[in-house]
Order: sequence, then structure tokens, then C-alpha cells
Amino acid sequence: MNNQYQNKTICVIGLGKTGLSCVDFLTAQGANVRVIDTRAKPAGAELLDKNIPLHTGGLNQQWLLESEMIVISPGLAVKTPEIQTALQAGVEVVGDIELFCRAANKPIIAITGSNGKSTVTTLVTEMAKAAGIKVGMGGNIGIPALSLLEQDYDLYVLELSSFQLETTYSLKAAAATVLNVTEDHMNRYVDLEDYRQAKLKIYQNSRVAVVNAEDPLTREDGKQSAQQQVSFGEHNADYWLKTENGQQFLMWRDEVILPCAEVKLSGRHNYMNALASIALAQAVGVNLDGIRTALREFGGLDHRFQLAHFSNGVRWINDSKATNVGSTVAALTGLHLEGNLYLLLGGDGKGADFSELQKLIDKPNFYCYCFGQDGAALAALSAQSHLFDTMEQAIESLRPLLKSGDMVLLSPACASLDQFASFEKRGEEFTRLAKLS
Repeated sequence: MNNQYQNKTICVIGLGKTGLSCVDFLTAQGANVRVIDTRAKPAGAELLDKNIPLHTGGLNQQWLLESEMIVISPGLAVKTPEIQTALQAGVEVVGDIELFCRAANKPIIAITGSNGKSTVTTLVTEMAKAAGIKVGMGGNIGIPALSLLEQDYDLYVLELSSFQLETTYSLKAAAATVLNVTEDHMNRYVDLEDYRQAKLKIYQNSRVAVVNAEDPLTREDGKQSAQQQVSFGEHNADYWLKTENGQQFLMWRDEVILPCAEVKLSGRHNYMNALASIALAQAVGVNLDGIRTALREFGGLDHRFQLAHFSNGVRWINDSKATNVGSTVAALTGLHLEGNLYLLLGGDGKGADFSELQKLIDKPNFYCYCFGQDGAALAALSAQSHLFDTMEQAIESLRPLLKSGDMVLLSPACASLDQFASFEKRGEEFTRLAKLS
């Protein structure tokens, strides 16, 4: 590795797992590292080498201006005035993914999108593993990307958020995808197009771009330069969903990859995820045996449309990872119900427009139980809505109404941080409450 960081003064903003991975990587390269965290008591501070200067409780403008490079946490916007001041002074500002891309010397599959990216990232990884490839998965999921460099992998599969892509310039993915683009993080972007452009950076200098034939916002717009483009979608795509005699099949052009009856994941949105995964895996040479094995064995992620409890004929579904409107739309589209749906909505909507949900929940057997910071705005979408302060109150109110064939679905369309430490904690609490039935 060409050491471009030796003796450079570099400021890492943000601790936690990712920040610590940046510190470890840069100190190993001989850089002079300082750390800033805007929190008064940042997570991971106890793991930081005592010889590394740490500033907490805000940004230190002097340190930023004295730096030759700033490695910024994806949680802090580049538009922050102190960062803009450093940029204007000629300081380079990058993220941990940029450091990773400069150092990695094996193929990278890069995955982004408003919804489904964790499922696709994990499924592609499982396909590669099943094919006997030594594969490392990380980025916005699981392990920080820089920590993957500690192992001798032959392939990297990265989930990347729009925030991470904003500060990434050297990514040259073997295969890249924007799975879909729906409103999210509107409290950080000017508008949907601003958010989309951050996502589209993933295609820059990629070998194969995998685009969603059903979502024109995922297509390259001339500013990117992928060498090849393939598509996935239900119809009119390279990877598509065939329906014949009441059965469905995952297809690659004219070839059957697998009947959907053999795929462990279920639901139309998951078939789209599977098609995207097949396209990405084939783009880097993963064989069909590995692809088919993973499709038969991978049952999905925790907190993503997961059966949390089944009792007295009632299904309790934990979709806590639905932290934006598009994800909840995906959960509700094509939903099969015998009885009533009791839909739990609420949390921090991040400035999103909830109106897209209205047509999906305007059904006689759909009842919305709303809570949290944006609960009132969600409750206004339907005449069959009830508003509560907390999710627990909502569940205790609907519990006596449940009958066999009903479903209780936590698919909140919002982030969790107004009332929970994470979407995982929200899902765990939902599961705990469900099991009281």
C-alpha cells in the first residue's frame, strides 16, 4: 500500500465503531491523529488510545483548520459551517469509505437504495460464500469497511448510505446498484433530487451498474460512467419475474434461476431484492450453484418483515427497520390478509411527506395505531386512526380487538430515535409486547 498518510495531521470526527476503525487505520499508517466528537460523552471514548487528543462536546475549528485531512462521520453533514470553513481553507474532507476504497485491492460490490439494501447486501454475501468465495461484508451494515482490510478477502460487499457516498470519490465498483429512490433524510437534503444525486455517485467508474427497471430515479443520468448496465424488475428487464400457470420464477433473460416456491424469502419486494442480488453476484462471477443455494437458505434479516409471534391465529410482524415511507409502502404492497390489519406507525419522520401511504391504508380492514414524534401527522392520513404517546400504549389498546386471521404490523415509516436507542431496540420491544398475548 502506498502510504499517503505518514506524518500527516488528520482529524477524525466521530467515534463509535467506525470512528475507531479510522483511528486504528490511520495511526497504523503513521498519521498524527486527533479526534473530535460533538457528544459530551461519546461511545467508544474508553477504547481510544490515551495518547490521541480528543475534543468532545462540539467541533474544534482550530483543529479542523490545522488538519491536512478531515475524516468525517456520515452522521455529520458536510454542509456544517465549520466543515465548510475548513473546505474553503483547502482542507481535504473524506469519509471512511474513501479511505477504504484507496486501500482495497480486491473487487467491490457496492449497494445503496432507500430500502432493501441490508437484505441485498447480506444475500449477495451469502451467495458468494455459498460459491466458495472468501467475502467480507461491511460499510453501513455490521463491520466498518476499514476493519475488513484486516482479513485477506477476495471480494468485498458494501452497503453504502447516501451520507457515506457524499464523501467518497475513489470507488470503482465491480458492480454497483441503487435499488430504489424514495423520500428519506429530507431533513438533510434540499429535495429528492439532491438526495438522489448523492445515491447515484455509487455508479461513478463502476464496471456494471444494476438499475431498477421500475424506478427511473435509479438510472444513470449522464454524470456517471459505468461500463455496462443491466436491469431488474417484474417485466421488461434483464432479471425479471415470470408468472406462468399460477407459479412465479426468478429469471435471467430466458433462463430460470429458481422457482419462487423454492426461495426462502417471500413477498414481491423480496423477489425484487433477490433479482438485484442475482444480477450483482453474476456481475462478479459468482456461480449459479452458490446463487441458488443462498436463495434457498437465506430467510431474511431481523426486524425486516419478521414474524415475531403467532398466537390465537394472529400474526405479529416486526418490520421495525422500515424507517422511511418507501419501506412501509413496500411492506403494504401486495399484503395478503385474512382478517384486519393493525398497523403501528410513528417515530421521527425526518421531514418526509407521508401522503404516499394514504392510498395504501385507506381500506375498510386497515386500522392505524400511531405514536411518537410524528404520530399526529400519520394519524391524519386515515379516518380509522388512533393516536397514542407510545408504541406500548398503542399495542395495549389494540390487543383486546384481535381475532384469528388478523395481523399486527410494526412498519413505522419513521426513524426510532425519538423514543428508542435504535430501530433494533424498537423491534425488540415490539416482540416483547407481542409475546404477552
